Amino acid sequence: MDVETVSSQTQNEPGPLPPKPLFEPLKAHEMSDGRVQFRKVNVPPHRYSPLKKVWMDIYTPIFEQMKIDIRMNLKARRVELKTRADTPDISNLQKCADFVHAFMLGFDVIDAIALLRLDELYVESFEIKDVKTLRGEHLSRAIGRLSGKGGKTKFAIENATKTRIVIADTKIHILGSFANIKIARDSLCSLILGSPAGKVYSKLRAVTARLAERF
Repeated sequence: MDVETVSSQTQNEPGPLPPKPLFEPLKAHEMSDGRVQFRKVNVPPHRYSPLKKVWMDIYTPIFEQMKIDIRMNLKARRVELKTRADTPDISNLQKCADFVHAFMLGFDVIDAIALLRLDELYVESFEIKDVKTLRGEHLSRAIGRLSGKGGKTKFAIENATKTRIVIADTKIHILGSFANIKIARDSLCSLILGSPAGKVYSKLRAVTARLAERF
């Protein structure tokens, strides 16, 4: 009598695994459970007229490229942004809010629009009194040293550090990458503390030469 012996190896063999499920990537509005997200940026009185002039330059890239809805609330005097169903990335909303906020601080649209296109750009703000307490004529002279004759000093720092600087009374706003903002801020602080422009230029040349070697 022949007894068929089934090898234990064939018994222990697992069956074929089921195929991996393929899920469609989540859309931006699905990540936030379908909730519409908002950002509101207040418009200061002195930026109201400039905003009117360049409204289409701000509206077009936000609405068409970033796929974010934008409107001007005339009653509350603020720009309102919200996500749409076809917004490709939820982070676009914050980028657009940063872009509009940079314009309100005094940056040109051409400079501020870089915040939409590049991830590693930031805006840093500080006041002259954060560096040194100055009053009256001393404060006026410090602001004059920051700008230079016809804005020469400010332009020199901007070009050397690849940043953009806005001097609005005693407030200073710098737009650029993290490392470049630090170099520009150090130069501006030296000027506030009383360093002559020539000394700041020579220090800038040394620092930018070192940066150029690194990259």
